[in-house]
Amino acid sequence: MAAQLERRGIATELIWLGAKPVPGCIDCSKCRQLGRCVFDDAVNEVLARADEFGGMVFGSPVYYAGPSGQICAFLDRLFHSGGRKMAGKLGAAVVSCRRAGSSAALDRLQKYFTISNMHVVGSQYWNQVHGYTPEEVRRDEEGLQTMRMLAENMAYLLKCIAAGEAAGVEKPHYEPRIATNFIRQD
Repeated sequence: MAAQLERRGIATELIWLGAKPVPGCIDCSKCRQLGRCVFDDAVNEVLARADEFGGMVFGSPVYYAGPSGQICAFLDRLFHSGGRKMAGKLGAAVVSCRRAGSSAALDRLQKYFTISNMHVVGSQYWNQVHGYTPEEVRRDEEGLQTMRMLAENMAYLLKCIAAGEAAGVEKPHYEPRIATNFIRQD
């Protein structure tokens, strides 16, 4: 995707979580006061730069029909501490699996976008590639085409948003969130 986006004039940056542990969200809600997560790692680095990004693509291998625990912990904390910064951005998720579980993993990742007023970018098929190794993935012609088309769609939409802003098209007005709790004690 990065190569295809760059061919279309869209700058990209890859951020790898690598093999480092990523603590999960402990719902301390200190981020509401601090404007960042109490765990100082890549979450805060991305959060500090979120305004620079018009779109974000999050990817994960598939483990037991879900994304890695590492990416889930990262995204739980990123969206809990800075979900409001994601509103209006483009979001895409991609997964890589040996054989199965991709649609469930993809669904989990896309839920972060749909509860944060992000615009979900799709492709011609589910955003997945298959293969146990990078060499096997490189032979997944359909999966690679799906990634190229996803990049094409993202580049187009980023340019449409920029053109709309230049033409004075007003961005959406996001209302303050209303949270309803259906469990009540009267």
